[in-house]
Amino acid sequence: MTALEIYDLVTAGGSADFARLIRVCEVIGGYCLIRGLAVDCYVEPVYALDVEVVVTRLPQSSPALESDLRIQFTTDPRCQDFISRAMVQTVLGIPVRVAALEDVTQGKLWAWADPSRRLSKRKKDELDLIRLAEAWPELKRLYPPELAAMLDG
Repeated sequence: MTALEIYDLVTAGGSADFARLIRVCEVIGGYCLIRGLAVDCYVEPVYALDVEVVVTRLPQSSPALESDLRIQFTTDPRCQDFISRAMVQTVLGIPVRVAALEDVTQGKLWAWADPSRRLSKRKKDELDLIRLAEAWPELKRLYPPELAAMLDG
């Protein structure tokens, strides 16, 4: 089974919606993929229903969805520089601007440290950070001591 087939099973056909989303993002200009699907570009994928994109400005409208895909746009000022460092990677068979590895990691660190996020979301962020550090040990230098210590133990 291909990654695209797995993604479509998980999202009830979300790859078509994902492709429409990327076309919208290409039209509005500056964007890059962050968080979950971006993490999956650097480590073994774990598919979810969420797609998070940082944009310079919000689109006038989001693509009409026909799947279970959940789209989240952010204009968070902390993430705006991610766009200039993003690289084109193939995601679900289409070229997509994806945040650079260190930027994906930084975004995950911010999410993991955010006490307003649900515990289950923060634990998923923690797991993504562990997966990233296992694949890219040099990233541990960016981690706070309590998280880095878990990786060494």
